[in-house]
Amino acid sequence: MSNWHTKSIEHTTEATQTQIITGLSESEAAKRLQEQGPNELSGAKKKSLLRMLLGQLNDALIYVLLGAVLITIFMGEYIDAVIILAVVLLNAILGVIQEYRAGNAIEALQKMAAPKAIVRRSGRQMELAAADLVVGDVVILESGRYVPADLRLIESANLQIDESALTGESVPAEKNAQKIIQDERAALGDRCNMAYMSTLVSYGRGVGVVTGTAQQTEVGKIAHIIANTAENSTPLEKRLAALGKTLGKLAIGICVLMFAVGYIQGRHVAELFLTSVSLAVASIPEGLAAIVAIVLSIGVTKMARQNAIIKKLPAVETLGSVNIICSDKTGTLTQNQMTVQQIFTFGNKEPIRITAGAQYTEEALLLAKGMTLASDASLEGGNAVGDPTELALLMLADDMGIDRAALHQSAPRIDERAFDSNRKMMSTMHETEQGMVVYTKGAIDQLILRCKYVFEEGAIIPLTDTHKDILLMQADNMSEQALRTLALAFKQADKRLPPEQFEQELVMVGIVGMIDPPREEVKAAISAAREAGIRTVMITGDHKNTAFAIARQLGIATEPSEAISGVELDALPPADLEQNAAKYSVFARVNPEHKVNIVNALKSGGNIVAMTGDGVNDAPSLNAADIGVAMGITGTDVAKNAADMILADDNFTTIVKAVEQGRNIYNNIRKSVIFLLASNLGEVICMLLAIAAGLPAPLLATQLLWINLVTDSLPAIALGLDPGSKEVMQSHPRHPDEHFFSRGGSLVVILGGLSIGLVTLVAYWYGFHAHGYHPTDTQVPENVLRHARTLAFMTIIAGQMFYALSVRQLHQHIFQGGFFKNVYLWGAVILAFFLQLMVLEIPALSDAFKLQSLSISDWCNITLMGMIPPAILELIKLFRKQGGSTWQ
Repeated sequence: MSNWHTKSIEHTTEATQTQIITGLSESEAAKRLQEQGPNELSGAKKKSLLRMLLGQLNDALIYVLLGAVLITIFMGEYIDAVIILAVVLLNAILGVIQEYRAGNAIEALQKMAAPKAIVRRSGRQMELAAADLVVGDVVILESGRYVPADLRLIESANLQIDESALTGESVPAEKNAQKIIQDERAALGDRCNMAYMSTLVSYGRGVGVVTGTAQQTEVGKIAHIIANTAENSTPLEKRLAALGKTLGKLAIGICVLMFAVGYIQGRHVAELFLTSVSLAVASIPEGLAAIVAIVLSIGVTKMARQNAIIKKLPAVETLGSVNIICSDKTGTLTQNQMTVQQIFTFGNKEPIRITAGAQYTEEALLLAKGMTLASDASLEGGNAVGDPTELALLMLADDMGIDRAALHQSAPRIDERAFDSNRKMMSTMHETEQGMVVYTKGAIDQLILRCKYVFEEGAIIPLTDTHKDILLMQADNMSEQALRTLALAFKQADKRLPPEQFEQELVMVGIVGMIDPPREEVKAAISAAREAGIRTVMITGDHKNTAFAIARQLGIATEPSEAISGVELDALPPADLEQNAAKYSVFARVNPEHKVNIVNALKSGGNIVAMTGDGVNDAPSLNAADIGVAMGITGTDVAKNAADMILADDNFTTIVKAVEQGRNIYNNIRKSVIFLLASNLGEVICMLLAIAAGLPAPLLATQLLWINLVTDSLPAIALGLDPGSKEVMQSHPRHPDEHFFSRGGSLVVILGGLSIGLVTLVAYWYGFHAHGYHPTDTQVPENVLRHARTLAFMTIIAGQMFYALSVRQLHQHIFQGGFFKNVYLWGAVILAFFLQLMVLEIPALSDAFKLQSLSISDWCNITLMGMIPPAILELIKLFRKQGGSTWQ
């Protein structure tokens, strides 16, 4: 045990009340952080650049190429050997750069999704990154949060912690800050006043002093615990890898056939071997997985900048198929800025509005005081920590002139029963000069069932059916005004009560009505989602009338029949729910079990469902949904851990933007794959037809490798980085089983491969014809053959580059949708032609690649022939559009 660890235990056992209240000072915390280091477990060591490079070279095709290098050296073809080796190294370096960037992007996302902790410093509560905790910090524990460090508990209220990560015990351990540890060497299960890093608060609340951080924690000392990391290989990447292997086997088979045919024809074996190997390398889309990885990593980084943090990469693929978004109301569809608009008590008979300087009845003041005491929020100056609803209640007390500090001092909390989503209420017990008092706040329809009395005109009298009718009517009236309602009750006692007796025979005080206005931008986002074939469903714990009122304002629902409550759901048989789930747009007063049933019912209808959540009990529904979306601001650690995506701003609009980005990312990857396969197919067709016809190889081994580097990888990556179009939100969601070659994708590949391969052969034939020769002539001068191959070399590159420009817009003409919008693609095209000029005009390079300079007429012919493949594709687009078909 470290000195800091030992010292902190001594400190916590002798902690004074002042130290507990104030916590560490900011300066002391900063000093300790510098001495102790961040509160982070050491993860897996990052791969070095050398290891990355060796990993890129660890490939069967690379071994074949390196073997080809040795053979060319043995044959004395040193220039060819240098070119092949240079291409191999350049490809490996590009792969390292991609892997490095992807790793940095994922690391940045992991930091954004890092857990937070509520800490008390310098007398104020604040939320900060768990990594910034130091020994001696006072940490507040709440249900749904992970314990951020090892803590000695100094306060606890019905606290239960799931320690299965440490002990393997599935039942949560009960914690008691008052229990003294007699033996420091006791087993973990016996340490009732300790909380350990990485365990989960499953119920209740607590306060603890940090006794150990990072490697000094219990979890840091256990060697077999491995940190959870995101799976980098997505189903999409696996499908592409399988596709690459299938195409690779086919390509190798073709190359073996080509070698066999050439051997029978009596061609030079060494040259034929190099050409076959080079064609195999050029035709196998081994760059597919790398391209997808970098496109995904850059895409999710861009989404993170737009407040959508993707935790699990498969979510990007699924986003494009989502057709139902189940969203919570508070904070997601609304501003999460609660303010109390009305209060009702039987001392006023009618709802009253809060105004500065007004006089309030005894019942109204009791309502505000009870709501303040039964709160876990903190509002000190401009520093607000806690649930927005509870913060609104603290502001209510301030507006009514109540001294909250004096109130807490006169009625300190001595026990509590934490909020539970099934009970829909919470209770706290306080010690006053008059005795014990319990305050309970919660949903009116649940709390009224626990009440036997009512506080009216300063007296406690029996609660009658008339009182109940009035309370429920007032709650309904507030709900119809889109106000969220919360009720308060209390009970007095002569002695301390056990928590299970807190909520019995209560005295009803009244109701508060709070407004949480809809976010201004959400209505437009819901409309945009509807145009994209995505239906928005509201699932909330609020009153049915409140939920429908907000839903109607936002355009989610238009008729009351579209709303259903949890009680009504319970009355529906499961089969009826599955059959009728799509009829409802608002599910109100639901519990966590309802949410799971709703998600499963919607999924049973063939829908792809995204579900938002923020609480502990939302985890099952987040797991059940195709995409679980957690709230980044109000969400608990449990919800964030269960989710596939985290909203950094808790805003529904961000979900719609993420869907748009997800669709664009998938479309970009699809375009990259289609282009890559079309280009490879063109090379195979060109070479195979020429060899089968008994012609000299139109492209040499070094030229094929150069084409593979320049015209395959760079434009493919550039297509993957296309900024996309908002028009993707004007089409219906993609079916999850759809493959890349659906909606005409296979036609684009075959059409591109045939046209690119054939125009290359035409250019090759023209090179002979311009000098009065035919490719089949036996005595062709070297300069004629070199000219023909130069034309073929330049034409295939021009054809692929121009085809990339056309493939960028599969559903529009080439000049629509922002012709110059993708600067990366134009950069790749310009760079490719610039490199070609270098290869042609620099004598050393032109000799190495066996090329020669071209005339202006040659360049004109190359340009015209290179435009034929995209021109054919554009004609097909036109015919499909006129026929009402699309590739989008």
